[in-house]
Amino acid sequence: MDLTRYNHIIWDWNGTLLNDAWLCVEVMNGMLAKRNLSPITLEIYRSIFDFPVRDYYLKLGFDFDREPFEEVGMEFMVLYNRRQKESQLYPEVKHLLPYCQFKGYTQSILSAREQNELLTETTEREVRPFFNQVRGLDDHYAHGKTEVGFRLVKDLGIPKQEMIFIGDTLHDSEVAGEIGIDCILIPNGHQSEERIQTAGVPVFSSLNKLVEKL
Repeated sequence: MDLTRYNHIIWDWNGTLLNDAWLCVEVMNGMLAKRNLSPITLEIYRSIFDFPVRDYYLKLGFDFDREPFEEVGMEFMVLYNRRQKESQLYPEVKHLLPYCQFKGYTQSILSAREQNELLTETTEREVRPFFNQVRGLDDHYAHGKTEVGFRLVKDLGIPKQEMIFIGDTLHDSEVAGEIGIDCILIPNGHQSEERIQTAGVPVFSSLNKLVEKL
């Protein structure tokens, strides 16, 4: 796949640039133990995690007749946010973002993370200056990011054929398809390679493999 025809890269954040799937598993296992539900491994997590995340919670055994999804979702975010500084960028990222900039690509982030938290995380990890736009959601429930994607593409004002979206989940490929831009998936985040191979878009085995095509 020739990536040189693109001028702008839209990155997903969690799982694509930020290595946090392991943290999601640890936080969720604490919530599952509290409810006497079975714990999960990273492998299980990557085989069942999906958007909207409400469906993922149902697969884990949460009963929304007993406790509303909004309460459970907020509980997860509070616990995750207490530990979010433990998650780090993938090692390749500190070289990847400046390399993309050097090669002439402009860059943005489109994430299911809440907007203010996303701005804080990208600033604390000293990557905020690499991005023209950093766009997240206006709540903590990760329903999906298609509408935010539409607004981002409109505000960027760049022809869609010159943009590529790079993510780690089937939802990322769905979002890219809905907003009309190409997509690449990397299987190092929140969904397994077996699952994202079904998306029908190019899958690169690692960020380093992606660099080779830039």
